[in-house]
This record gives sequence, C-alpha cells and structure tokens, in this order.
Amino acid sequence: MKGLTVDQISADRVTFLAQQYWSPDTRDSHLPYDPQVIEDVYQSEVRATDFSTRRIVVLELSQYLENYVWPNYSDKASPAHLMSVVILVNEKFRERVPAWDSFVKHPSPFADFLRQLMKACLDTTITFSQKEHTHMIVFLNHLYNSIETDLIRNGISHTVSYNILECLSEGQLQNVLKEFPNWAKALKRTTRHRKKLSGVELQNFDFDTRFLYSLMQQFIIKLSNIPAEEKVNDDEVHYCERFLELMIDLESQLPTRRFFNTLLHSCNLLVKCQLSTLAARNEGKLFSQLLHILKVFGQFEINDNTGQPLSDLDVMKIHYNQVKELQLITFKNFEDLTQFSFSSVAAVDDSTSLRQYIEQLELSDIQKLCQLLHLLPTDDKDEGNKDFLIQIILWKYQRRISQLEALNRMPLYPVEQIIWDDNIVPSEYFSGDACLALPKLNLQFLTLHDYLLRNFDLFRLESTYEIRQDIEDVIMRLNPWSTESGNIVFRGWARMAQPISSFAVCEVAKPNVGEDKPSRVRADITVTLSVRSQIKNEWQALRKHDVCLLLSIIRPKDVPSPDGYFPDEWGIRYVRGCEVEGMLDENGRVIEEGPEPKPEIKGETRTFRVWLDCNQYKIDMDNIKSDDGSEDVYETFNVLMRRKPKENNFKAVLETIRDLMNTRCVVPEWLLDIILGYGDPGAAHYSQRETSLGTLDFNDTFLDFSHLKKSFPNHTVTHNPKANMQPPFKLTFEDQKSNKRPAEEEGKVTRTISVEPYVIPSRGPYPYTVPRRNRVQFTPTQVEAIRSGMQPGLTMVVGPPGTGKTDVAVQIISNIYHNNPAERTLVVTHSNQALNQLFEKVIALDVDERHLLRLGHGEEALETEKDFSRYGRVNYVLSKRLELLDEVTRLKESLGVAGEMGASCETAGYFFLQHVLARWECYISKVTATPGRPVNVEQISDLFPFHVFFSNAPQPLFKKKTYEADMEIAEGCFRYLENIFTQLKEFRAFEMLRSGLDRTRYLLVKEAKIIAMTCTHAALKRRELVDLGFQFDNILMEESAQILEIETFIPLLLQNPEDGRNRLKRWVMIGDHHQLPPVIKNMAFQKYSNCEQSLFTRFVRLGVPTVELDAQGRARPSICSLYNWRYNNLGDLPHVINWPEFRSANGGIFYEYQLINVDDLEGRGESEPRKYFYQNLAEAEYVVHMYMYMRLLGYPASKISLLTTYNGQKELLRDVVEQRCARNPLFGRPHKISTVDKYQGQQNDYILLSLVRTRAVGHLRDVRRLVVAMSRARLGLYIFARVSLFKNCYELQPAFSLLTKRPLQLHLAPWEQYPPERLYTQLPPEKPVEVKDVTHMSSLVHQLYSEICSNIQAIASLGDAPGAMATQPLPPDTGARYDSDEETTGKEESESATMIVNEIESK
Repeated sequence: MKGLTVDQISADRVTFLAQQYWSPDTRDSHLPYDPQVIEDVYQSEVRATDFSTRRIVVLELSQYLENYVWPNYSDKASPAHLMSVVILVNEKFRERVPAWDSFVKHPSPFADFLRQLMKACLDTTITFSQKEHTHMIVFLNHLYNSIETDLIRNGISHTVSYNILECLSEGQLQNVLKEFPNWAKALKRTTRHRKKLSGVELQNFDFDTRFLYSLMQQFIIKLSNIPAEEKVNDDEVHYCERFLELMIDLESQLPTRRFFNTLLHSCNLLVKCQLSTLAARNEGKLFSQLLHILKVFGQFEINDNTGQPLSDLDVMKIHYNQVKELQLITFKNFEDLTQFSFSSVAAVDDSTSLRQYIEQLELSDIQKLCQLLHLLPTDDKDEGNKDFLIQIILWKYQRRISQLEALNRMPLYPVEQIIWDDNIVPSEYFSGDACLALPKLNLQFLTLHDYLLRNFDLFRLESTYEIRQDIEDVIMRLNPWSTESGNIVFRGWARMAQPISSFAVCEVAKPNVGEDKPSRVRADITVTLSVRSQIKNEWQALRKHDVCLLLSIIRPKDVPSPDGYFPDEWGIRYVRGCEVEGMLDENGRVIEEGPEPKPEIKGETRTFRVWLDCNQYKIDMDNIKSDDGSEDVYETFNVLMRRKPKENNFKAVLETIRDLMNTRCVVPEWLLDIILGYGDPGAAHYSQRETSLGTLDFNDTFLDFSHLKKSFPNHTVTHNPKANMQPPFKLTFEDQKSNKRPAEEEGKVTRTISVEPYVIPSRGPYPYTVPRRNRVQFTPTQVEAIRSGMQPGLTMVVGPPGTGKTDVAVQIISNIYHNNPAERTLVVTHSNQALNQLFEKVIALDVDERHLLRLGHGEEALETEKDFSRYGRVNYVLSKRLELLDEVTRLKESLGVAGEMGASCETAGYFFLQHVLARWECYISKVTATPGRPVNVEQISDLFPFHVFFSNAPQPLFKKKTYEADMEIAEGCFRYLENIFTQLKEFRAFEMLRSGLDRTRYLLVKEAKIIAMTCTHAALKRRELVDLGFQFDNILMEESAQILEIETFIPLLLQNPEDGRNRLKRWVMIGDHHQLPPVIKNMAFQKYSNCEQSLFTRFVRLGVPTVELDAQGRARPSICSLYNWRYNNLGDLPHVINWPEFRSANGGIFYEYQLINVDDLEGRGESEPRKYFYQNLAEAEYVVHMYMYMRLLGYPASKISLLTTYNGQKELLRDVVEQRCARNPLFGRPHKISTVDKYQGQQNDYILLSLVRTRAVGHLRDVRRLVVAMSRARLGLYIFARVSLFKNCYELQPAFSLLTKRPLQLHLAPWEQYPPERLYTQLPPEKPVEVKDVTHMSSLVHQLYSEICSNIQAIASLGDAPGAMATQPLPPDTGARYDSDEETTGKEESESATMIVNEIESK
C-alpha cells in the first residue's frame, strides 16, 4: 500500500505482536496461544479502522492466518476469530496469492468453521455489521469458486445438491419433477438418508439443505428495505451487489447450477430484483448491470439435468409447450381470456401482448392463475402485488430473443457509453475491493456457447479499455477548443489522428433476406494531411480491413479537469468504429492493393472509403426515427483516428469468435468435456484412449541402445540378441493397452518394451542424402513426453526453465512427420521469437524443406537465408522445379534418349515411366538371384543402367564386396531418381496455377506438411483458412501457458469438420504454468475476470495428466535451487556440473549468487513519479556500478543483462547506463535492460536484478514472477533489494530463506580477473571487500577505473573517469515515454537476444 514503509511496518503494533506470538523468525520464543489477542487485533486493527485494506495487508503479510488464526481455530471460536479468517482469506484472493494452503495443511477445524460461517451469514442480530455480512458473502463466493479443492468441495456439497429441492413448494416441486422425472429418485435418496440421521447430524443436514434458500430470503428482505428516495447506506448497496455476484457464480458453474437454478427461480429472485427500488436508483447502476448478467445465466440455453446445450429448436419447443400449458389453464379457468386461449402462440407470446391479456384480470384472478401455475413459493409476501404477479408470469412465458441472435445484433465497435463506464470497462487502477459487471473465466463452463460468449465479452471489453487509452491520449494531444460560434479548433497535434474535412455516407445497401439491418454501409472521409512526409506516408499506408475510429468533439471545457468525467471535460459526444476499404484516387475509385506501386496523388487532401458497422448504423437510425429527438450521429464527426497495427486486430478476433458461435463448432469428442471442465481429466491421455498405438517408431530419438535403456528405467527392455542394436529403433510397449492411469500402474504392472532396430534405406550415393540426425541425449521424462506426443490424444508437457521444451517439441514434430507422412501438423506459439526458434530447429532435422511453411509476419527474423513464408516457399518450389528438371535433362542425356524430356513436370513423368522405370525393372530382373541362377557381385555394377548419371557421385559407386551391400547401393540410387520424379509430380500443380496467389493457396492446402504460425495470426486468419479448405491432423503449441484461453482454443477450429467430425488426432501443449501468464493490461480483467488464466493452466488445475520435465541444463545447481522448489524433483543435467564454464567461479565476486541489501540514498527509497511507475535511484546506481565493476574485470557486456520488476526502474536504469557507460569503451551498454516480464523465455550468463520496492512487496509476490526472475541467469545472479521488506513475505520464503543465508553486503575480490582459475565452490583465500552501500561501490569502481586507465597510454581517448557518484537524483519522470513493455524499441529489436537454443546435453 502506498506510504507504508518498512520502518512503519517494523514499528507497527501488529509486528510487535507477531514477534511475540506467531512470527516464524521468533518461533522459539512464542508466548502461549491467547484468544484475547485475536479479539483485540480484530477490534483495533480491523473493525476500528473500518476494514482498512492497509491494516489487513499488514496482518496478512505477517503470516497471521497461517501461523496463529487458523491453527488455533475451534468450535468455540469467537465471532472475531471467525471474521479474522474471513477477511484474511479475502485479502489473499484480492492479492491473487494461494489462499487455501493453510486449510489443506490443517483441515480439522474446517467443518466447524464452515458451520459457524453459514450460521453467521444468516444471523439477523447485531452481532455482525452489514459490512461484515458483505465480507462473509465475498468469502462464500470464493468457497464456491474453489470446488477443485477437495476439502472445500466436500464441505459445501450438501448446500447445492439435490436435497435443496425440498425447499420448493409442493406445486413447484411437482412441476420440476414433471420436467425432470429422474430427480424423484434423488429426493427419495434424500428421504432415506434423513431417516438414518438424528440429533445434531439431522439438524446440520436440514440446515445445509435450506442454507442457500434462507440466504436468498434474507437478501430479499434487505433489498425490500432499501428506500426509494431517502439516502441509502452504501454498505447495504455493496451487500446487494456482492450477493448478485455470488448468485452469478453459482449459476455459471454446472456443479453448483444443476439444482440451484431451479431454487433460484422458485424464489422469483430475478423478478424481485428487477422491481426493486435499488434497480431504479442511481446508486443501483452496478446492481442493474449485475442483474442483467444474472438474467443471462438464469435463462441460459442448457438442460439443467443433463448439462447438454439446448439448440434454438429445443428452446422454441420448450417455450411453445409452456405457453400451450398456460393457454390450457386459462381456457379451463378464465373465461375473460378465451381469445388468448385460442390464439396462436406466436400471436400472444411477446411481452406487450401477454401483458395486455393478463392485465385484464382482477388481482384475485391473477393470484389464482399464479397458484395454478405454481409460480409462487410458500408464504410469499408479495403475492398481493399485482405488478409483481404480472411480471413473474411474463418472466416465464414471454418470448425471448436468443443469445446468439442478440450477439449477431451487437455492434463490434465500442461506443462512448461503454468506453467510459467504469463498471464495465474499469480504469487501470483496480484495487480488487469492489465487484464489477464482468463475466469471469472459471474452472468450468456451462456449454461451448458459454465458453465462447464469456471470452467474446472479455476480449471485446479488454480491447475497449485499450481503445479508451488511445482516445484519451489523442484528444489531449489535439487539445480541442470551442470558439464563440461553437466551432471546434484543435490547438494541438496528434500523429494518430486528423481533423475531418468532410464525412458523407455514400451507400446504404438493402438488407439481406431475413435481416433488418443494411447489408453494407459505406462512407467517404476526407482529411487534409498537412504533416511531414513520414506521417503522411503512414496515413496513406492504411490497408484494407484496418480499423479506424470516428470521434465527435463538441463543446469541450476551456480548462478540462483531470478528475472529471473525461467525455464531458473534453467534449466527446460520439465514438464510432469503421473499417478501411481503401484510399480513393483522383477519379474517386478505390486504389486496389497489389504488387504495383500506388499512384501518387497531388496535394494534401486524401479521401478514404470505409465500411461502417451495419448493426450500429441501424441502431443510430432507429434512434433518429424515435420521438426522443436524437441527432444524426453521422453529421457530427470531426476527428478520424487510427491505431497501431499490432494493437488493432480486435475486430478480426471478435468476428472469428462470433463466426465460431454461428457455425456448428465441432470440437473433437475426446476433447470437449475437458475443455468445458467436466468428466475424467485423464480421458484424453493416450493411456485411456482406444486408438493408442502399441508400437512406435522413435526414429532418431535415441543416440544409441544404451541411451534407449536409460530412457526407460522402470521398464524391462527386450530385443533379439542377434540384431545389430543401432538406431533407429521401433518400440513395442507390452503394457500399452492397460485401462489404468499411468500413476495407478506404477509398481503394479511389469512393464516390458520390445526393441526392434531397423536400417533406413539409402536415399542415394551423395553425402548430402544422408539423413540429418538428432544429437540431443534426451532424459527419461523427455522421452516420455515425446512418446506421449506421438500417440493420439492430448499431451501436456510442463517445462521448467532450461529443461529443453523446444528440443522435445521439435523431436515430436519430426517423429510425427516421419511416422505419418500423410498427416499435417500445425505449430502454434505465442510469440514470433519462440516460433522462429522452434522453426530453426525443425529445419536442422531430417525434414524436407518443401514441406515447411511459416505464416504471418516474423519469418524475416529467422536466422537462415531461406525464406519460409508463403511466397518464399512458392519461389523455392519453382526454383527447385527448374533444378530437378535440369537433373531430368542430364539423366535423359546420360541414357541417350532424344526429345525435351525436361521441359515440364508432365513430360518428366512420362519419361520416368517409359525410360527410367522400364530400365530399372529390366535391371532388377537380371540381378535378382533365383534358385539355380546365382548372380555375380560384378554383374550388379556392370548391368547398372545409370552409371553415367551418377558419375558425379563419390567413386567407386559400387564397392564389389558383398551382393547385399551393392544391391542396397543400386536401390539407393534408384530411390534418389524416384524422389526426383515424385517431387516433380507434386510440383506439377505449380505449372498449371499461374497466379502467385493461387500457388500460395495450393501450397498451404496441399503441399505443406508442417505449418507454423502465431496464435494471433490463427485468430486473425481463421475465416480465410477455413474458406480455403485448410486441414490438419495434429497441433503442437509452444508457450501454451502464455497464450490467452480463447487464442489457444481458436487454432483447434481452423478447419471445417469432415462428416460432422473433427479430424484432429493429436494436441500437444508445452508450457510452464509456474512462470508468467498471458499479459493483460487492465488489472480488473486480470484479477476480477481471471483473464490471465491460460487454457494450459486451467487444464493443470483440472487435473489433466502432465509430463513434467525434471532436468535443467541452464543454470548452476546452486542458482537452480532458488527456484527448483516450485517443481517436482527438478534436477540438473550432468553438463551443468561438469562443463568448465559451470565449474569456474565468477571472477572478482565471492559468490555465484547473492542478495544485496540497498538502503535509502539520501533518505530516499522507492519513488513514484506517476501512478505505478516505480523507480529506485539507489538500486539503479548500485546495479549500474556493479555492471561497470564487472566490465572493468573483463566480463563481456554481451553476457550481462540488467533486469527489474517495474517499467519505471527499467527506464531509470537505461538513463543511468547512458549517462555513465554508453559512450565509454571500457563499459559500453549491457546486452539488455529489460523487465522480468519481458525477459521471459530468454537467458544470459549474468543477471543483475533490481526489485525496486521499499514500501510494499508489490507484484513480485506473485510466485510466478519470482520464478522467472530467479531463472534467467546461467552463471551469476545478483539481486539488489530492501531485504527487510522481502525476507518475511510468506510466498517468497523458499527463495529468500536461501538468499539470506549469505551475507547481505556485496562481497568482492577486485584483485581477480575474468575468467578466474578458482572453482565456484571455493571462496578466495583473501578477505573480501565488503561493500557497505552504493556510495562505497561508486568509490570502488572509480578507484579500479583509475588504476586501469593508468596502464593505458591513450587515456584521453577513453574520456573522463566516471568519478564519484553524483548525489543529485535523475529527473523522476525520466524515460516516461517508455511506459509500456508491449512495444520493443527499434534498438532492442536490432539486438540479437540470447535465446535458449539448446539446454540439453548434446553429443
């Protein structure tokens, strides 16, 4: 929390109590447990401070919950003790740190705690305040959202099970059992179970049964007590909001929804909320938005009994049956409704008609109708309210627009009402204290439609947040001002926006059949580009389908207030989106894109033709036609705004998701339940699938037979003793067909592997035809990952840092390619960098490069001269075709055949059949030995018909030693020839297709076998790929834990189903959920909606079987110990112990890793020049002087990276380096200065890490960030931080307990040089130089620099010495322009990153 310093924490009363009772540092001197301590702490630190987050943070950081509150909980615990648990767990969820660890470790008090909590939730006395009740509701929500934890699930199961149906009235229950007859058996089981109970057990069971029903009744009472006009208590409003959030989360998970949905509707809670006074008040805006989400889930198109989705036809049948039932009842009992009873359903089921008919009845008749329909629970206090009774009838029987239809009517571009609504699109400073009207990505989803809908909404709103930031930046730069006449003058200038000279809608096309919106709306926008040529070119480079924004700025305030409502302050009236069709030429025609250069247009006026959103246009036109006096939006636009291309793909992704929802998404049957979060999480594992293969060809996976045996330590390996046991090998797994999970088989089944070596047939006599082989000695777990990846099904590989994830991925791709030549594999990664790294390794293996294709922007970064883009591959095929045809011509001449046989692929095919194959068959008939006709070895060479062609091969061609060897050579030569004509046959299509576009499409759809792209490209191009008929059989995803859930899902559906089935056979996901998740800019979407959850992480949480790689080859073992505690049995490969670079010490430095305490510099620790832009000058100076010290000792700059946990510090480090090092050749710039988040996936020999914070731990408390930070270094890691702040943080304990065992002052040995002869396990014999602080370090560097300079003749050419460190701090806003790590500077892009190339021991 801001303003909370370490000194304040140390002097805090809580800290004093912690040292006496629960701090781990004073464990041996703790006083006995005293319940009064908990009472006093709660009253003074929580209640007295009105639940101050700052005070709760102090309590939670002190490990109060783990070490004192929970271990001492009992059935006699006081309300203060109960509430202490509640608020501390809620705080852990707010901070997004593991909350249930203490409960799982010490589960015995949980049952008593849960019972007391539920009773407290229903307590109507003054024991608990309204705010405390709100905290309990929040806690309940966390409970119901944590059902993956066994302890929690078992505790709450009775509150959402079938026994809660007993709360329904008799009539309601009969209606339900009529719809779901099998529920009657469940109720009978409840009755039998109740008979077995007595006393307290029976009371508890009945209490659990009625708990949620009683809670809803209590909420209804509180809601009804909110006045219509008088001042309302904020705590009551917050309680109501949090309660609706709980209802939404119960409804949005199938395990909790199944029976609860019926209970919810039986209380008519939705109708009562809709008619409540709070929904009509300004204070109830968020309440109403939450109610809308609850209505969506309450009416969700799903069968509550089976969990199966309902089609539009199913929903319509249910609706028609309900209305017919209503008509039958009215016909029998109400003569006034005879017309209603005999009308068609479609004539009476809309809201207006239905209301008109019902309002004709008297109150008593409406009450009777409700009783006949069993719509009211027992003793409903509102049964005398006519409006309420009419509303509940309408709620059940009116016709509703389907969710899909509503989605199709929704505009894809955000408008001003949504952009600046903080309940829907929160600001970036979300604290986590309030709930929001946002969907959540839970562990489970109701249906595939629900899954896509939630992702659609969140992706749209996250994009809206980014658009809001861009609009606000542009408007403030333009600085609009309204003249006295009302005209708008722009006093500023913005690169990304231009004032509109004219705007005109030029076409409104007629609606398509069955639609009421225009099929197309186009407009022309004219702007004057009076800007420098570079910016003019950027505007002229707007491409087809680029998205722009149209803004109406009207009457901005003269002096806009930064604290006011932004649109009001700056005069933003309307915001609309549009899609560029193209720029118009001087004749008013759209300039088409193509290889030809665009025509030059004279002057500065440019006109762009754009497509407007048809749905939005209809809404705007309908508003004009209405009587509310709305103005024409399209006559007010005065600013055209564009966005950066990399950030502007939201519309394409939203269209892709909407297309998926409108088409019959066919997810493979073996994957659907797992994606939704149900069923056996191991059902898709190869060991559980009937299609699993018993025999696998591992190709070149094993280096030799001993490597194979080491790879299966728990198996018995058998083989033919007479066989030559040289790779490659085929393996038959005798235990493959077992139906048990691998974990259950351990120790129970004798596992046997039968090994069969085989020889790869010769591909020709040339050296380059020898297959390229794998050289990586894979570990047993890597081999298991490769085995799993080759099998049909889902493979999840968890790859800790440095464990060779990429090598495993490449070997899986290679093995699938060789074993299944007819199948196609799609390779997807999060970043271009990772994709290129993986692709470069695929190229290096035995894969024919004509079968490789790299889609998207980024192939130019491949470190190869070859072009693997679509057009690059077409050019390769065409050049290869000419090369092969030249070979055909040479073959023709060598055989003495006349004619143009090498003129085309077609003539070459005829030549092969008539001349090459005929000669070969004749030759084979002569040299094949038969009984009674032996063949001499010399005959094989003498009769060979292709001697002349192969005269350029190493000679002699035939060795003439054995018949078998020479026949293999002859057959290899023919295979070489046959391969030439096979390729030409494949290339024939490129002769027939004349355009480059057609050729690239054929290459994509038919020729390529391994297609690589980023997840973003897949989302953007899905429609195009599906329309082309793109198909694939396997998907491999790298960096899976860094990919958004929806961007992981979309690649599964890049092809149309075949016969109603998805042809996908294998899905391999490789990632590490213990490292950082996908980047979500908005904290609200990240924390509240759980957008940062990747599909990989969700699968791990669900319990899907994984293969966790367990040997790292990146870092020294001692450095690895700082993060290997996060993994199961992460060990070290031999080379990190044996190789010289790992054995040598770090010259001039005592330790290979060290935590260095950094105190304030001139009384100043962390600073915050602007919100969340944290800097620490003392640490920045210390880190840079450490870098200078290392450079003076001879360390290469390319081996040193400077990392930090905040953008502000990154910019400060850059500025200090520029000031002190950049222009001095003795120092120069380090390899990279970056944030930890941006450096994920990279490594360097030496890492200098600044943790920045001195007041609060900040986001390093996320253990995933800690793992990334600790695992970037190979040989040396030096961490600069305020030790007293970080050492007691519970989540960081495993790492910091190791770090703090070493001195906290930097220990140096400046007499050593780099590289030293000393081993890293040995300390220098001399006494170390202990650096006291940053000023001392500065003096040491200055002294060392002067000594080195005194030995260099041309001192003047090196510039002045860096001198003692200046005490004046750098400007606090230095580097503010680099406020995001999302865009890398051009300088950074030009630097070659030290990537993880091969961390597995090679031979």
